[in-house]
Amino acid sequence: MVSTLPVSLEDIRAAARRIAGRVLATPMVQSASLGELAGVPVHLKLEHHQTTGSFKLRGATNAVLSLSRADRARGIVAASTGNHGRALAYAAKVEGAVATICMSRLVPENKVSEIRRLGADTRVVGVSQDEAQQEVDRLVRKQGLVMVPPFDHPDVVAGQGTLGLEIIDALPEAAIVLVPLSGGGLAAGVAAAVKGISPKTKVIGLTMEKGAAMKASLDAGQPVQVEEVASLADSLGGGIGLDNRVTFAMCRDLLDDVILLTEAEIAAGMRHAYACERQIVEGAGAVGIAALLAGKIRGGGPIVAILSGANVDMEQHLRVINGTQPLYGEEGP
Repeated sequence: MVSTLPVSLEDIRAAARRIAGRVLATPMVQSASLGELAGVPVHLKLEHHQTTGSFKLRGATNAVLSLSRADRARGIVAASTGNHGRALAYAAKVEGAVATICMSRLVPENKVSEIRRLGADTRVVGVSQDEAQQEVDRLVRKQGLVMVPPFDHPDVVAGQGTLGLEIIDALPEAAIVLVPLSGGGLAAGVAAAVKGISPKTKVIGLTMEKGAAMKASLDAGQPVQVEEVASLADSLGGGIGLDNRVTFAMCRDLLDDVILLTEAEIAAGMRHAYACERQIVEGAGAVGIAALLAGKIRGGGPIVAILSGANVDMEQHLRVINGTQPLYGEEGP
């Protein structure tokens, strides 16, 4: 089944060879507190320790290195909720290319400013990822820039899949892998890698309760548009594209389940990561912990939860830890 999909296990292994030395092989540690709660061993894949603070560097680096020199010289452009933009800005700079990152006004300022610091041209337009993508399309059409999408591209998915290779290499007996789910680049890549090596391992996508575009699309049987709303897991926002060519089919065919989490559950995951695991993670990076704390994961172990990103506004993080952060859609904006 995996070989018929847009990204194969061999594609992911080729990506691993291509990006070796340019991204970190992040550590995986066992969590005593979560293991006690779940009744089975729980391991945390600390991908938020990646150079740019999230898994996105894997896919961005593989995509940039897969471009010809001529295409890199034209300039690279992408829409982003923040982490892809930061990763692409970094990867482009390393290869001597110029990146333009288009974001909506929902992207936190800490992520926008970091992208600027890395030398990228930033465009903040509209109030949704779809509107940011419209600006990307305009720049491709008018200025001839080369688009590197945040998720729906074989080279991006293959790069993200290298994370799955590391998980199975470190823990071949993994029974369940918990993956943050947005546009599906990470989930598709990790699932292709994990199931390509260990078909019995379950891969479960985790996302926020409101504005979950991939979940709505999977339920509808085709890509659909959803309203983008503010969330502690801001990196999981945005649509999957009505013309999605890669990640929808891979998530449909490879994911064993998709679980939704409330804002309160995501906040609890962030608090637990800090208080018990000594890890600072953004909302999207805490969804695996959140699902375990909420008792939403059923089945045997060992379990691996991917902590996907650390690019959180620290003032917001402190409010979450202190319990003073208004929860989107519940008590606050």
